[in-house]
Amino acid sequence: MKVRRRNRPEVHQVTDAQPSLSADIRKREISYVIKMSIRVVCLILAVAVPAPWPVRLLFIAGAVLLPYLAVIGANERAAGLPAPLDEHGANQNEIPRHRREIGS
Repeated sequence: MKVRRRNRPEVHQVTDAQPSLSADIRKREISYVIKMSIRVVCLILAVAVPAPWPVRLLFIAGAVLLPYLAVIGANERAAGLPAPLDEHGANQNEIPRHRREIGS
């Protein structure tokens, strides 16, 4: 028995959709926590493990550079997401205080 394609509804896919802002923030938070955890491990290894100086310098470099990389990565927005709202500017949709009675 053949299935007719004309009667089937068109299926839309959203695989090209951008992630939501909350999903993007969550991803950046997880990345930040992972990088800072690695930094803590590097700091502990640099102090507690009796290793040769080249290895110890590598741990110290990780402990010093990872906070910078973590902050830069946490502040980087995904491409295509809308810019954050300007909290200091006036909201164009807000009714002015002297005209609040209009909307009620």
